[in-house]
Amino acid sequence: MKANPGTILSSSTLHGNNVVDAKGDKIGSIDDLMIDLNAGKIAYAVVSVGGFLGMGDKLFAIPFSSLTLDTENKRCVLNSASREIFDKAEGFDKDNWPQVANRDWGTRIHHAWGATPYWQ
Repeated sequence: MKANPGTILSSSTLHGNNVVDAKGDKIGSIDDLMIDLNAGKIAYAVVSVGGFLGMGDKLFAIPFSSLTLDTENKRCVLNSASREIFDKAEGFDKDNWPQVANRDWGTRIHHAWGATPYWQ
């Protein structure tokens, strides 16, 4: 995520924030953050898309580096977002999370969103 230097936020500050595309259209909201404890980095933002009141929604792990924080509007911007990317991207449901520590999975996710894997 790109933010102003010195910006430090609690994870709860980002939870529930809208995620929008470059035009400002809502895509979903931040459901969770996935932290690589060994690297000391936030690896992914889990974005909830679709559904109603949290039911029937699909979750997507978005590389944290693919998001830009818009503090003025309390939202995150995903410039690489398009309906086609979400149609092709690997999503998951709240009861069936992927093996996020698997580097093959992580590489696929980063490439799907046009990001360089954070461990490289």
